[in-house]
Amino acid sequence: MRYEPTLEFAKAQDEADPLRNYRDRFHFPSLDTPELAYFSGHSLGLQPKAASAAVELELGEWAKYGVEGHFHATNPWYSYHENLTPPMAKIVGAQASEVVCMNSLTTNIHLLFVSFYRPSRERYKIISEAKMFPSDRYLLETQAQFHGFDPDDAIVEIAPREGEWTIRDEDILAAIDANAEQLAMVFFGGVNYFTGQFFDLPALTKAAHAAGAVAGFDLAHAAGNVPLALHDWNIDFAAWCSYKYLNSGPGNVGAIFVHERHASSFDLPRFGGWWGHDKATRFQMNSGFRPMPGAEGWQLSNAPVLGMSVMKASIDIFAEVGMAALREKSEKLTGYLEYTIELLAQEFPDASIGMITPRDPARRGSQISINIGGRERRLFEDMIAEGVIADFREPCIIRIAPAPLYNAFEDVFTFGKVMRKLLAKGER
Repeated sequence: MRYEPTLEFAKAQDEADPLRNYRDRFHFPSLDTPELAYFSGHSLGLQPKAASAAVELELGEWAKYGVEGHFHATNPWYSYHENLTPPMAKIVGAQASEVVCMNSLTTNIHLLFVSFYRPSRERYKIISEAKMFPSDRYLLETQAQFHGFDPDDAIVEIAPREGEWTIRDEDILAAIDANAEQLAMVFFGGVNYFTGQFFDLPALTKAAHAAGAVAGFDLAHAAGNVPLALHDWNIDFAAWCSYKYLNSGPGNVGAIFVHERHASSFDLPRFGGWWGHDKATRFQMNSGFRPMPGAEGWQLSNAPVLGMSVMKASIDIFAEVGMAALREKSEKLTGYLEYTIELLAQEFPDASIGMITPRDPARRGSQISINIGGRERRLFEDMIAEGVIADFREPCIIRIAPAPLYNAFEDVFTFGKVMRKLLAKGER
């Protein structure tokens, strides 16, 4: 696609965009700024306009039915989570039996580690990326300690090479091979939160299995962002949140994937709760935990309906659009953003503008991370004041994510215009 640095070009692309009307189905922040371009879907997605009505419906059902809403509400609460399963499974490329929405992200990963991190004195190591999201790092540290291992020994971090920002595939695969006899698990973020690098999940899974290890992933920055085929890739387990690209609201419910080959592995250790118990006998209130087959067998508690109603309002939109169409637009938007950043780097060579996200569209999602020669924090704050809402991560990275459901080419043009203004001001 041939890009142009003009407002006319951006408007023309938006007019031709088959997804352009979906932008109107989201609320944009009402900030007192000259411009408004929201690029923080990788941190908190925008609110679907349907969210209020979805919550009001369930509040009305609660007022009308009380406890009987579990069975007589328009969307009966007893099985409410089941409404979310088919569209969520399509988003991540899974069978419906392999997915369930429940709890929150790190809680879910800890629960999955109960089943899938079963270290022995011989096999206990976990290979992960360096500079993973801190919550994942804390999770790995405490899991290793819980099982009696030193985290510095048990966790093998793979870092970028000297002078590079992203991790080379061959370095990960070499580490898996080098640690094969002691390896229990390969655990990565599907998309690295800092650089935006989309890891080769099928290759990592294949290598992990060849080494006799388990493959699991945190897909917080991948679900709803990049194309996934968790079932076909033979991944053992995964978990993700829903408040980033999936737009379900701050801190809302997460989801898990457990491959169907583990569906009836009832001998897998797990923590029990009544919503994971055999549905046919759940209300008999007997002792003896009998997990349901599939991912539902990892549930603990009944559905938090008010939060899930917002999630449903959002993923119903995903079901309409489909990940293929979202991915097609995402690649065009990030291509235009990359083009805009390159123009800025040429116009302001002293600003030392650098893009640390992979240039290959297949190895990134909607996010592009940049550093700007030591001025990142001040520039970021000036961007916010001008109405370009992005995200800053220490020590030096501005993360920008044009989400295809609600971002437009004109948003990217606005980013370029504001940055040009701020960079010019900095040179004077």
